[in-house]
Amino acid sequence: MDAIHLLVLPLILFLALYTITQHFLHKLLNLPPTPFPNLPFIGHIYFFTKSTPFHRALSEVSRRHGPILFLRLGSRPVLLISSPSAAHACFTKNDIVFANRPNLLNGKHFGYNFTSLAWASYGDHWRNLRRISALELLSSHKLNLLSSIRANEARTLIWKLMENNNPSKDVDMRKLFFGHIYNTVTRMITAGEVGVENSKEAEMFQAIVAEMSRVTLEANVADFLPFMRWFRFGDVERKLSLVQEKRDRFMEKVIEERRRRRRREEESDGGGKQKSLIQVLLDLQREEPEYYTDETIRNLFLVSNSAIDFVL
Repeated sequence: MDAIHLLVLPLILFLALYTITQHFLHKLLNLPPTPFPNLPFIGHIYFFTKSTPFHRALSEVSRRHGPILFLRLGSRPVLLISSPSAAHACFTKNDIVFANRPNLLNGKHFGYNFTSLAWASYGDHWRNLRRISALELLSSHKLNLLSSIRANEARTLIWKLMENNNPSKDVDMRKLFFGHIYNTVTRMITAGEVGVENSKEAEMFQAIVAEMSRVTLEANVADFLPFMRWFRFGDVERKLSLVQEKRDRFMEKVIEERRRRRRREEESDGGGKQKSLIQVLLDLQREEPEYYTDETIRNLFLVSNSAIDFVL
């Protein structure tokens, strides 16, 4: 019994001292209200369980503790906003304050050391990447020009579903939708240069996305709970690097093929056809090779294709 007391008493004293210190530090920094208790190492992660979807857990925390909360998820500070007026203030009056990206392992490895559109901090580089994406991929004019690609891919998906209309046969909807989204996004980026029959390329990219999802989960745990690297996720950065090397090799083949095709088109018709996003970037690379590197081109292409991972 004495041995148990010797272990429990220091733990209780540590928790009490930690709680008091966190309370006064919170007041000193004038932070928003924070739910009690803020536990050592894990913070407020105890609010989130596997049985409850993350967005519902956030909604419940907000309902119980207020519309503006300061949470600590492991080692990461998080501001939870569920008030329309507060959200408006964050994204209009104070938008630049919240514009930068967190320093996470995914951004370091998959975001080319925080230089991709999805991970770059607010500044000239990010604004330039956003301008290129908005003008060459997401503008109304560009979307109208490529509407036939989206319609064609939708018809192809319907035909595939009709071909699999067999009650005794299971249909892998995830695989069908992956191929549909991959071909739609890729053909829009390349202005129709990639056909729906190129299933090997889609399957290869699907395998890379699946591997990314697995290692991203481990990276998230290591980001929010750094002490977990001592137990299970010590080699997470090595895994991230290996997956990124696969993505780079895959994209290098795609870019090199577009580069060769661009040269052939210039020799045959002077390059008068409608330019794809990759072709525009390759032209910019000729003018400013130091800035528009192959890495920048891979960045934009992969950010566009990341929609596949979010959808699936």
